[in-house]
Amino acid sequence: MLVVPVFNMIITPHAKLYIQTEQLKKSTGGKGLAVDEKIILIVTKDNEKFHELTADSFYPIGVAGVLTEINPHGYCIIRTQYRVNLSSIQIMPNHTVQLEISRRADINDLDPDVEKEKLKNLIEEMRAYAKGFDWADSAEYYINQVETIGMAACMMSPWMKISNEERYAILEEDSVSKRTELIEKALYDFLEVGRITNEAVTSQQKDYQKMYRESAIKRQMEHLQKELDDMHPENVSDIRKFEQKIAESGMNDTARKEAEKVLNRLKQEGKESVESGILYDYLDFVTGLSWKKEEAHHIDLENARKILDEDHYGLKKVKDRIIQQIAVMNLKKQQSGSILLFVGAPGTGKTSIGKSIARALGREYVRVSLGGVHDESDIRGHRRTYIGAMPGRIMDGIQKSGVSNPVMVLDEVDKLSASYNGSPASALLEVLDPEQNNTFTDHYMNVPYDLSDVLFICTANTADTIPEPLLNRMEVIQFTGYTPLEKMQIAKRHLVPKSMESMGVSPDQMEITDEAIETLISDFTMEAGVRGLRKHIDTLCRILAVKVSEHPDEKVVVTPEVVKEEIESRPIQHNEVLPEPKPGVVTGLAWTPVGGEILYIETLLTEGKGNLILTGQLGDVMQESAKIAVSLVKNLFPEEAKKYQDQNLHIHVPAGAVPKDGPSAGVTLTTALASLLTGKIVDPHIAMTGEVALRGAVTPIGGLPEKLMAAERAGITKVFIPSANMNDLKDVAQEVKDKIEIIPVSNVSEILKAVGIIE
Repeated sequence: MLVVPVFNMIITPHAKLYIQTEQLKKSTGGKGLAVDEKIILIVTKDNEKFHELTADSFYPIGVAGVLTEINPHGYCIIRTQYRVNLSSIQIMPNHTVQLEISRRADINDLDPDVEKEKLKNLIEEMRAYAKGFDWADSAEYYINQVETIGMAACMMSPWMKISNEERYAILEEDSVSKRTELIEKALYDFLEVGRITNEAVTSQQKDYQKMYRESAIKRQMEHLQKELDDMHPENVSDIRKFEQKIAESGMNDTARKEAEKVLNRLKQEGKESVESGILYDYLDFVTGLSWKKEEAHHIDLENARKILDEDHYGLKKVKDRIIQQIAVMNLKKQQSGSILLFVGAPGTGKTSIGKSIARALGREYVRVSLGGVHDESDIRGHRRTYIGAMPGRIMDGIQKSGVSNPVMVLDEVDKLSASYNGSPASALLEVLDPEQNNTFTDHYMNVPYDLSDVLFICTANTADTIPEPLLNRMEVIQFTGYTPLEKMQIAKRHLVPKSMESMGVSPDQMEITDEAIETLISDFTMEAGVRGLRKHIDTLCRILAVKVSEHPDEKVVVTPEVVKEEIESRPIQHNEVLPEPKPGVVTGLAWTPVGGEILYIETLLTEGKGNLILTGQLGDVMQESAKIAVSLVKNLFPEEAKKYQDQNLHIHVPAGAVPKDGPSAGVTLTTALASLLTGKIVDPHIAMTGEVALRGAVTPIGGLPEKLMAAERAGITKVFIPSANMNDLKDVAQEVKDKIEIIPVSNVSEILKAVGIIE
């Protein structure tokens, strides 16, 4: 808790104070300041120097508050809370103050409605007073911040000509009503005197002469400053620097005029102005942008392929599409082609490949994270109408890159959300439209900027949550999960060497065997990407780095036994083929955000009245699939269905705590019900996926590569898929297709015949 002496100020509870940062630092005794730190403001009787204060220098009442903001422009904001009685005041050797305090209660005898009306009238009077001055626009911002009459007194205190005793009398008054009357009298006296003084001054012709004189002096100073800058280039003034930057920047006409306009305002305001910091920041930003179009240069496709292959194993389809884009850019000598949207599970390399593309193109790389963004101004920027305005993330990324044609990765576009502040997804429509983004206008800059040379790459875990208009601007490229063989190669080529290097371990000191990596992949990870695998490898290297440090002469070899001993997490239990098949249970395939998985559809007849029972947290789509399957099976097997019409039909999908939904379990549900009614067992080594219609047609599904990888991992030997999904097989790894017999079907009866339910 800081104790801060103040002099000649009105301080009241429930107000906002602006205090110079240096004054606060003196009170810390050398310690730093921190936001949310508690403050005790104590009032000095005279304007003594800080090191001359004694215990008798203070009035016996102070105010407690909290430090809410440390402004870079040299002042701090303190929010006062309540009054305190001071006792046992001690001045320490380092000139800090220690004291004991107790809360001093207010007498709340002021009607809130009366207080509200008084505040309204006072604010109107303050606005009327400010209109007579040149700084009326700046004052309007601070007047709008006034929440209480006490806050108005604190704000205007430095300019009020009243004695220190009168200021303290306001703080000393316990009655809120009487304290308000004292404040009102002091404020209205100040406003009236100030108004009369201003009218008297402005009525004199000398003001015009003074204005002309100042203008002439400023012009002469500018001329002299330019001569000094030419003589000493290392000490060029800020104004001169901005003039040179604007002249050399290559800005378009609109941007140059705006920059010159702001520069002229900065000259007029001077360094001591409240707005000088805002104007300086704006000029620093726009002159820091690259306005010149970068010259197109030839790109070596072979070298680009080499870079992509070095950084990422597999992903052949993605790499081919990137090479196509580069080839088109080579031929047209300009940015061309669709906006690419990489969609896939976490850890599949969507974001990192953007850095590889930048390296292959010889461009700067910028990543902009959009996860959780819900304000349109995060994309378009804030308007320069208040303190704290800043450019949007797009232009901020361009400025940091230092070029006009970076490779910009817009990460996690599927996690954008809308709020009362607008929709950031809608703001991205202009950014990603090649027909519009050559004149993109950020609200902070308020001038157009050409984004047509920027190579935008977007990433998402799923395209389902991306608004349709935004999705139409992009070309979706799916990042399928890695097979165990691909994960092995990625671990050996990239993950293990990087992890060992980051832990300071050399290959001579540690070796992770292929069998250990296989154990990590099969028993400790269940994901489409390699993010979890990388974390486990990092964990192993950290743990074994201790052994290397203790025994530097001994080489540590990581085997599967070492993995199971050192990794604390429990091995993952993947679903495997049922050892004892029974009627009514059929193996299905499911897609999850971390890859594919097999699941079992279980059916059972119980005593009842012909009701359908669904369990396993099935979503609306799967519930509809179950009802379609029941109707379809009753139609296919009318005689068997009649035998059990007085019994309840229970359908369950295991792992009941996990919500499940999606249009891919229809054929599995139908086959399980047919198996139950006919009493015929379906081989558990046979799996299937596909939606079913009432007419029996098998309709297409998504996530086929991930599902087939899960089937291969679980030991499935035969999989039925919709005929309409045959084109998706080109995205399935060859090692998976070699181990599984994949059978396309167009009608559910084909499956029932193949599994032996229908003769």
